[in-house]
Amino acid sequence: MYARRAMSDRSTLGRALEGVRVLDVTQVMAGPFCAMQLCDMGAEVIKVEPPAGDSTRRMAGALGSDSASFNAVNRGKRGIVLDLKTPPAREAFRRLVRTCDVLIENYRPGVMQSFGLDYASLAADHPGLIYASISGYGATGPDASRGGFDLVAQGVSGIMSVTGEVDGPPMKVGLPVTDLGAGLFALAGILAALHYRSCTGVGQHVDTSLFEAGVALSVWEATEYFSTGRVPRPMGSAHRMSAPYQAIRCADGYITLAAANDRLFVRLCAILGHPEWASHPDYRDDTHRVRNRAALARLIESVTTTQPRTHWITVFEREDIPCGPINTYEQVFRDPQVQARQMVVPIEHPTLGTLQTLGSPLKMSATPPVIGRRAPLLGEHTVEVLREVGCDDTLIASIVNGD
Repeated sequence: MYARRAMSDRSTLGRALEGVRVLDVTQVMAGPFCAMQLCDMGAEVIKVEPPAGDSTRRMAGALGSDSASFNAVNRGKRGIVLDLKTPPAREAFRRLVRTCDVLIENYRPGVMQSFGLDYASLAADHPGLIYASISGYGATGPDASRGGFDLVAQGVSGIMSVTGEVDGPPMKVGLPVTDLGAGLFALAGILAALHYRSCTGVGQHVDTSLFEAGVALSVWEATEYFSTGRVPRPMGSAHRMSAPYQAIRCADGYITLAAANDRLFVRLCAILGHPEWASHPDYRDDTHRVRNRAALARLIESVTTTQPRTHWITVFEREDIPCGPINTYEQVFRDPQVQARQMVVPIEHPTLGTLQTLGSPLKMSATPPVIGRRAPLLGEHTVEVLREVGCDDTLIASIVNGD
């Protein structure tokens, strides 16, 4: 079923992944976010939920089994309910798999195997299947059986040890960075596997985790440790490898300042009225500026605290020094650039009314992502999808009734 359209026929496609069918057997954040990106790019995504539904359906602000949180990572999908603990649901699931190109699941390793729905079992009948697993720690290793939570993964992967102020308590990143990172790494693996299959006809298992996403994103921190042997510590808003590159205090608050190379630093010193800083032994190159970043920040702030933020942003931008405001999300979503780039998209929902949702950061000239389609109601497409894959009324009734 996966060879729906010949490679030479792609000029007729409306969207990049049109003709690709995805089975989304995931909940909460990482897996749904991954599947939603495929959906935005044109794949048909069928979300499989247990009878109780994805737990995000009941997050804060929910009305019944619908919430803005669920819609934030499940837009555009069709939704069905299958209790995979029951034989009829597993039979229907296998039929559905045979019509799909990609399966994404985020159960703990071993759960899908207990259902007889692991990669090895399904690939035996469907060798072109791309089967992506997202878990807390990956399918192998001593921690494979542990659950996956973004907070825990941020701690175990080291992220919390380098986040926050110097000498402050461990702090998590404000965003669920390991959840989203795992989703994006899985997305990259799926797209690579689709390309490989287009050349060979062979699918594969894509295996990634929240823990590995946190480690993989620790690029500068790993570099510092590998190259110096020093254990990276929290640095507030400062950069580990360059200075000045951090939040800087002004008379009425903070701005960001990124004079991240020698040329910019020389220009910054002149703007601040202290050209001699550029040749000072402690600040003459990036290595020395990083070593003495705290003292350098105090020098810079001795000048910037004499004027408000708008003054310095105007001055720095005029002189082509990278800088910017530190916006609240209210300010972000009022930003003309955000509006111009269509990063806020309204969606109409039958239960929740008009929802504001994030647009796609991908702007593609030939096959732009399509946003603006709501997430499914719980079980909305169960009967429809099961009939499409050849389930008879008796089997459908047993599934819907929980027999």
